[in-house]
Amino acid sequence: MHSISLGVRTLCVAALVLSVSACSNGGGASVSPGLPLPNQPNSRVAPALQRVGHGPSNGKIKHIVIIVQENRSFNNLFYGYKNATTARYGYDSYGQKIKLLPIPLETSWDVEHDSYGDIAACDGTGSLPGTNCRNNGFNLEGVGCYGSCPIKHPEYAYVPHSETKPYFDMAKEWVLADHMFASNFDASSFISHQYIISGWAEKAIDFPGGPWGCPGGPGDMISEVGPQRQPSGSEVVCWDPTTLGDELDKASVSWAFYGEIYSGYPFIWVAYQAVKHIYTGPDWSKDMISPPEQILNDVANGNLRSVSWVTPSWTNSDHAGSSSNTGPSWVTSVVNAIGESQYWDSTAIFVFWDDYGGWYDPVPQPYADLDGLGMRIPMLVISPYARHGRVSHVQYEHGSILKFVEDTFGLGRLAASDTRANSPARDCFNFRQSPRPFVPIQAPYGRAFFLHQPPDHHVVDAE
Repeated sequence: MHSISLGVRTLCVAALVLSVSACSNGGGASVSPGLPLPNQPNSRVAPALQRVGHGPSNGKIKHIVIIVQENRSFNNLFYGYKNATTARYGYDSYGQKIKLLPIPLETSWDVEHDSYGDIAACDGTGSLPGTNCRNNGFNLEGVGCYGSCPIKHPEYAYVPHSETKPYFDMAKEWVLADHMFASNFDASSFISHQYIISGWAEKAIDFPGGPWGCPGGPGDMISEVGPQRQPSGSEVVCWDPTTLGDELDKASVSWAFYGEIYSGYPFIWVAYQAVKHIYTGPDWSKDMISPPEQILNDVANGNLRSVSWVTPSWTNSDHAGSSSNTGPSWVTSVVNAIGESQYWDSTAIFVFWDDYGGWYDPVPQPYADLDGLGMRIPMLVISPYARHGRVSHVQYEHGSILKFVEDTFGLGRLAASDTRANSPARDCFNFRQSPRPFVPIQAPYGRAFFLHQPPDHHVVDAE
């Protein structure tokens, strides 16, 4: 299901051509300050010779697993979590106060989540994110339920706690970051996934109309923008940035990307398909693994790579419109598999949601440059060295995860996002402590369910 186009797009296109001058978070919500931020759009900082010294874990972390889920704002998933910044109501573009109501994960419809929706949600007048975000325009986003919506304002909702309990239990045992933001502002899964492998997304915005990249063709075109975020044409999503996978290869560090193959949309949530030298090189057959549940077998059989990205099937993704609520159980199965294996004492697991999915959140997105940051999203940090039951209020982004990987394995920076980002090493971990025993998480569906789940042939959201 693609995002819904409404009249608000006219307003937002106009906003895209505005020049950015100053920044105000607005809305009264506090955002923890990050590092100094560059002002160049899509700025790429790749000091090839920069090497990081001993990693923050002093060798205790040898495996990093990055679990990528789909399309949920922090407030939508962790509504009411103790000590975290959440809200029980929001405001719309008319200044009306709207009480948030529960909507379960298993909707058959979606909410608009793209650059237009992000601009509308940021400010009901169409201001570019970072200039005057008040988070009062979520009502201007499109919704797919039309006349059959379960509540009057479906964008202003949260997931019932009965469904998010596994996530809450993980947060209570390890670390929940409540000031994690997307490194990109445009709320597109495609762009977000590029940031978690390479720290940027060329000059692209939104998402391609077909498969996620190579070999490329008319159906794979994606919007391209100029220095002031002005639309300036389009490009084929088959490009050649330096990725974290390339850096790991050079350092002889093993890695894998687990993803699903869909009929007509091969590897639509596998970001590396857009990277030409990966798609046409040996990494494509060696390091791209499908189906994603193969990680459960690889962990059990002692075949976990040093760095792993794990993307879900559509059914297990938490994505609105999937008509499924198995996402929390899917994440739990991966976490439990690692926690109950030989790898637990040497592993750090990051679970995050790639974009806000159109769902209301009260914390304005902090301004970095014309390429970010985006709406607030959840992140869980799970490890025997993770602090117990901590809510981290430090500002993080996609680049924070990249930075942790880079520092652990002595790699250089890839781009502006991982250069500016705060690392979670200090606030989320305590490497002076002995590794804490794993505490299994309970969920409705377990490992056997996912190993015997039928192949996923749904039409997925290419966004």
